[in-house]
Amino acid sequence: MFPTTISSLKEAYLEVRDYSRMICEPLEIEDYVPQPVAFVSPPKWHLAHSTWFFETFILKNYKPDYQVFHDDFNYLFNSYYNNVGDRVLRTDRGNMTRPSVEKVYAYRQYVDQHMEDLLDTLEDPEALKLIELGLHHEQQHQELLVTDIKYILGHNPTFPVYSHEQSLSDARNRQSGWLSVEEGVYNVGYAGDGFCFDNELGRHKVYIQPFEINKSLVTNAEYLEFMQAGGYTDFNLWLDEGWSWVKENEIKAPMYWHRINGEWHTYTLAGLEKLDPDAVLSHVSYYEAAAFAQWKGLRLPTEFEWEVAADQLDWGQRWEWTNSAYLPYPGFTKAAGAVGEYNGKFMVNQMVLRGASVATSPKHSRKSYRNFFHAPERWQFTGIRLVK
Repeated sequence: MFPTTISSLKEAYLEVRDYSRMICEPLEIEDYVPQPVAFVSPPKWHLAHSTWFFETFILKNYKPDYQVFHDDFNYLFNSYYNNVGDRVLRTDRGNMTRPSVEKVYAYRQYVDQHMEDLLDTLEDPEALKLIELGLHHEQQHQELLVTDIKYILGHNPTFPVYSHEQSLSDARNRQSGWLSVEEGVYNVGYAGDGFCFDNELGRHKVYIQPFEINKSLVTNAEYLEFMQAGGYTDFNLWLDEGWSWVKENEIKAPMYWHRINGEWHTYTLAGLEKLDPDAVLSHVSYYEAAAFAQWKGLRLPTEFEWEVAADQLDWGQRWEWTNSAYLPYPGFTKAAGAVGEYNGKFMVNQMVLRGASVATSPKHSRKSYRNFFHAPERWQFTGIRLVK
């Protein structure tokens, strides 16, 4: 959450923009361009798209006589905003060898300079809100930068190191046991005067049956037991879609796990390492989470159960799959224009994840935050917390 006074917002702007640069510091120039699969975007694209957001929604509308950096960039770096114009297909982002990485950094510098100038004088409250949205938007792309970089390097046959100091795979549980939550009517959704995304709004009451939620996340050792017990070969444990996904894609382990000379290893941002049994599990799909829960005779929490219990849980290491479909809250309305495309149009065929992860940017988590992904996706730092 960022304060919205001019001076503090300018400081936050510079801090967030610099953090994106820091994430990319360990990269070789060749690492900025690949797009090995459709859901991964090249680091160069993330850097340019987050810059395009400020140019398109702020500078073009609020800075008199602003000249866009390059006429083609709206087409190249628009993501999914139909209101803003045509765009390159998502699958083609990795085909853009031009503009160069150097040109993209020049674009960032150009926009940053104009934004700094604008922030010295800007007073329009709607513009300030849009800038705050842009900062949170860039923080979302910062997490995607980390996870996309991991996918790019983790699917390189030599398993190159991103950083020896940042494996992001050694998190441990700091709590154990079960938390009991009484039945009752609870308020859920964002409450406060600060920033939140529109999908968190519509604070409302929900009735919840009594339940117990595990204070710890599933570890690698626990998941390995599931695998050794035939978890990936027993169709009785899987949702029908999940079982088809396992068979069609020959899934036998979480993403980044490799069996080498009889021992399990995992790719981390610090390179290929032996699997740490005590570390918290990561990079599993909703299908895998649901199958593991079925094997344990337990289940995943709903997003409302998670939120009600969150204040008494240690969370933030992994995005936690819930058993809730991504749907609008009561009274949800989409904003007019391009900003209204941010969340609402994705409310179909996706599952909600709660919490945050080791890749989430500072000041970008809260218990009402609703992340969402399709059930097969697992390149994010996703984990499992169980309920009974």
